[in-house]
Amino acid sequence: MAKLSAPSGFRDFLPDPYRKRAELMRRIRETYESFGFEGMETPCLENLSVFLDKGGGENEKLMFRVLKRGASLERALEAKDELADHGLRFDLTVPLARFFATHRAVLPAVFKRYQIGPVWRAERAQHGRFRESEVPAVL
Repeated sequence: MAKLSAPSGFRDFLPDPYRKRAELMRRIRETYESFGFEGMETPCLENLSVFLDKGGGENEKLMFRVLKRGASLERALEAKDELADHGLRFDLTVPLARFFATHRAVLPAVFKRYQIGPVWRAERAQHGRFRESEVPAVL
C-alpha cells in the first residue's frame, strides 16, 4: 500500500496557511521594491560544478544530486563516471553569484535585486526544519 503523506521533511499547505504565507510574501516583496529592489529568478537546478568549485565539503552534504539523463547516463555508467551532473539549489547565494558573474556585462552599475524561492537541503528533517523551504536572497 502506498504511503499517502508528504515525504519526510516536506509539507503541504492547506488553503488558510497558504493565503497567510502568500500575504507575507507579498508584503516582503512590496518592502524590497519600496527600497528600489527588483525581483529576479534563477533555475532550481544548477550545474554541479557551480556548487562544488568553491565550497565543496559542506555543500556536497547539503545538495540533492540529479542524475544524468539518456545517453549521458549510459556513457557515465559505461565509463564508471560521475552519475550526477546537476544539483537542486540548497540556498540562493550560489545561483545569485552565478547569475551576476554570467550577466554582469549587461547589468546596470547599481544592481539591486532580490529573489525569494524554494531551496532543497538533503539533510535529515528535524522538528521545525524542513528539506524544502522558501528563502530570500538580496544583492
